[in-house]
Amino acid sequence: MAFQDFDYLSERRKAERSRKLKKRITIAVISSLALAAVVAAGVIAVVRSDHKDDNKGNSEAAPAGPSKQISHSEKAIKMVCSSTDYQETCKNTLAKAVKGDESQAQPKDLMKLAIKAVGDEITAALNKTEKFKFESPEEKGAFEDCKKLLEDAIEELELSTTSINGDMKKLASKTGDLNNWLSAVVSYQQTCIDGFPEGKLKSDMKKALQMADELTSNSLAIISQLSTFLSTLGGNRHLLSVDKDGFASWMSSDERRMLKGNQGEKPTPNVTVAKDGSGQFKTINEALNAIPAKYTGRYVIYVKEGVYDESVLLTKKMVNITMYGDGSQKSIVTGSKNFVDGVRTFQTATFAVEAEGFMGQAMGFRNTAGPEKHQAVAVRVKGDRAIFLNCRFEGYQDTLYVQTHRQFYRSCVIAGTVDFIFGDATSVFQNCLIVVRKPLDNQQNIVTAQGRYERHEGTGIVLQNCHIQADDKLVPAKATIKNYLGRPWKEFSRTVIMESEIDDLIHPDGWMPWDKDFALKTLYYAEYNNKGPGAKLDARVNWPGYKKNFKKADAEKFTIGTFLEGDWIRAANVPVHFGLF
Repeated sequence: MAFQDFDYLSERRKAERSRKLKKRITIAVISSLALAAVVAAGVIAVVRSDHKDDNKGNSEAAPAGPSKQISHSEKAIKMVCSSTDYQETCKNTLAKAVKGDESQAQPKDLMKLAIKAVGDEITAALNKTEKFKFESPEEKGAFEDCKKLLEDAIEELELSTTSINGDMKKLASKTGDLNNWLSAVVSYQQTCIDGFPEGKLKSDMKKALQMADELTSNSLAIISQLSTFLSTLGGNRHLLSVDKDGFASWMSSDERRMLKGNQGEKPTPNVTVAKDGSGQFKTINEALNAIPAKYTGRYVIYVKEGVYDESVLLTKKMVNITMYGDGSQKSIVTGSKNFVDGVRTFQTATFAVEAEGFMGQAMGFRNTAGPEKHQAVAVRVKGDRAIFLNCRFEGYQDTLYVQTHRQFYRSCVIAGTVDFIFGDATSVFQNCLIVVRKPLDNQQNIVTAQGRYERHEGTGIVLQNCHIQADDKLVPAKATIKNYLGRPWKEFSRTVIMESEIDDLIHPDGWMPWDKDFALKTLYYAEYNNKGPGAKLDARVNWPGYKKNFKKADAEKFTIGTFLEGDWIRAANVPVHFGLF
């Protein structure tokens, strides 16, 4: 398989300009000019209409001056906020930020101000927590997690506002990134709140973040409105420039040579990890700690066959790491942290990825805590543009935590019991084997628990061309243990299963409620062109959010190219199918 650098935040992005740059800029300019024209026309139309109404029966024209500028600002804000769920919050926040300054009333500036307001509010929420009193180690630990998550949120909000700093022509290629970052900010806030035990402190934290929650929702709505408009122009996709061999134009000659011969070869590692001492390091953590502060391109770590009992964390600074082993059942990272023993779910992961551009291949990841220990994560993935190839994830409850950002899993095995693929990432699983294991006698199995909290988020879980089957130990009990495709962890939970094989273990209902009628009207669950005895749709749930008439055109929206904006996967030159099979 292939390994190469696709870190769009690194300095190497400056080299992306190529022969086709002029053409892309031309397209972007046309789109941006059209957008500016429509926005301006909308504001002028609203202003003129209101001006006529205000002067009906009055022969005197309204005097020119500051009041006219303020009116224009108000109308621009009203229009920008029209698609939001919290319109009064939106209008009041932007009006306060603009302060009647006509120069700040342009759509790009209002968008930037809306996002900046989220960061200001999260900072204010953090300041409020200085007065919190912690009555238990659990509360103190939850607060430490929360603080880190909110700091990550502020960082991604700053990244968002910075990306809007250029002129309007660049926004066409930024809407996907903006939705990705803002969706992560939503998830961070909810993960923060979820980490606290039930009680006053959790309520106080939720209250402190209430305004930030509304402002994030509004920012997402504004971005979605922009994206919808640009899609009508065909100008919101940023396509990679590639050469005649299909490689990204900014790739070095060494990387191209490596990729051309990659199918049966392993890349030359920067370092090797081996338990027997034949490498530079005996543990994965030692190898990670030795990564240079600065390096160019992709840093490759080879993990030789062995079982590595350690908790691994790739921090945000460890971008563009490739880690490959000798096979998913040979090079294995294992651990047993779990909720019952007092570890917060967020911290139970055996292997956690917070860095962007991670690629894992031919590795196994386990959490061996067992079903009686409840939440016990094998892998938690938070870093953007993560790819896993030919990997194996083994656990029971909460095996794979697809926390945030864009993730792609190809030809992997995921095994578990309750909610064993969960989180709020934009994640696609292609050609994967989903193995449902035997749970506790009083439990039911649920494959997915997607955590989309806000309707404007672009997140969801997609299983495409996968196979859902029972583990050998579950087979004798599959008639008595109920097994479901998913349940809604959050209000706008979104999961699509398409072109997959579903064995007879799945209950005819297909899907399971979380708690009574919670989210049944707002969730988005769909199945398309699946096969197997468990794929029959005639007895499926009759919820408002379950899409009974899910057609080909609907399914195409959840393919790699559209849903995951998968050009970054194409650049990595890994096996991938962009459309429907």
